[in-house]
Amino acid sequence: MAAISSIILAAGQGTRMKSKLPKVLHPLLGRPMLQYTVDAAKQVGSSRTIVVVGFEGQQVIDTLGSELEYVWQKEQKGTGHAVMMARDILSTLAGDLLILYGDTPLLKAETIKALVDAKRGQQAMAAVLTTQLKNPAGFGRIIRDENGNIISIIEDKDATAAQKEFKEVNTGVYCFDIPHLLQALSEITPRNAQGEYYLTDVIKIFVQKGLKVTGFVTDAAEEVMGPNDRIQLANTENFLKQVINQKWMSRGVTIQDPLFTYIGPEVQIGQDTTIFPGTFLMGKTIIGENCTIGPHTRIVDSVIDEQTAIQFSQIIETHLGPGNNVGPYAYTRPGTVTAANVKIGDFVEIKNSQIGNKTKVPHLSYIGDSQVGAGVNIGCGTITCNYDGVHKYRTVIQDDAFIGSNTNLVAPVMVGEGATVGAGSTITKEVPAKSLAIARSKQEVRHGWRSPRDKMADESSKKS
Repeated sequence: MAAISSIILAAGQGTRMKSKLPKVLHPLLGRPMLQYTVDAAKQVGSSRTIVVVGFEGQQVIDTLGSELEYVWQKEQKGTGHAVMMARDILSTLAGDLLILYGDTPLLKAETIKALVDAKRGQQAMAAVLTTQLKNPAGFGRIIRDENGNIISIIEDKDATAAQKEFKEVNTGVYCFDIPHLLQALSEITPRNAQGEYYLTDVIKIFVQKGLKVTGFVTDAAEEVMGPNDRIQLANTENFLKQVINQKWMSRGVTIQDPLFTYIGPEVQIGQDTTIFPGTFLMGKTIIGENCTIGPHTRIVDSVIDEQTAIQFSQIIETHLGPGNNVGPYAYTRPGTVTAANVKIGDFVEIKNSQIGNKTKVPHLSYIGDSQVGAGVNIGCGTITCNYDGVHKYRTVIQDDAFIGSNTNLVAPVMVGEGATVGAGSTITKEVPAKSLAIARSKQEVRHGWRSPRDKMADESSKKS
């Protein structure tokens, strides 16, 4: 079977977005809209994916990374001109070439594959993705012969009154035989009002040479309608959100308020999990079965094992074990890993730490760069002092230790197995196993004490 390569056109600014950010990098459910097209091309089997960049192109390259190939279109001279920028690469390739757009995030791999299959099945040299619109104004009309082959694409401004009644329109997505495309690109000219090179002229050349051009009609017109402004961007995200949420509900996930739940396309969720309103699940997050997530919770690139409950919290690059109870208002940062049945309570922050079985960090604590064993109880207001302004140091708390409230653990430091730290202590040295450590100054009570404010008030009264 012939190879498939792809060119994704992503050079435009998208002026109606009114943004310094390239249009194709505007996010949808936490991912740049261009990434959706890149992923669709990969799913179809594209072995080479070339992205044509222009406006703020380096941002695009930095965002998508080095897995792709890039060519620059520094002057915007039309879609045909954009493809011309990749001629050096295309001249080394054979097989079929997909022409896709970086601002059509709803275009499915299944639709693209159907386009490729239509070209190959009908032994055509080109295939055009088309759709039917009730109001086709502004779109190029598809003209077919009696055999259903495409013989022309008439731009809206050039169409006759009769042609304007045609409902089948060009989406701008194509599949070409690469050698014939390269030959046609050398023949198109910018002889039009805009002075641009159009890919539709390639179709015209194919027909003039007797090369077969077929079309595949998609019933899902919304797939090829990319957002052009912030309003359409929001509508696109809502459509995508609805599709994803319905998918998970059909697989046994309860989403209490689908309109106020945002789930990224790479997220995985187990059966019988319940998601409450205001939840954002993004990146490569994996949620196990029988979890309770939310309300008002954000989880990014994390693994949440079965039967864990999280509410009003933020979980970033974390692995939470089974049966954890997190929140409200907890914050776990990258590198946090917990075992089973861990409690992370209200206003607790954990960073780059491992927490053992049945350990409790109930409230108002910061645990950073730490190794905490099983069965540990960490009292309210405990802080691991892990940073001296230059280096980070680790704290080790072994199994079954008890850390009293309002304790400062100045790293590097270790609290041994079964040890107890008295409330209000600042611990700077090792606490041996099964010992008690208290590090606080002796309480003094001074009777008849007058504060500086009292003395100031006395002086004021004397002067008056």
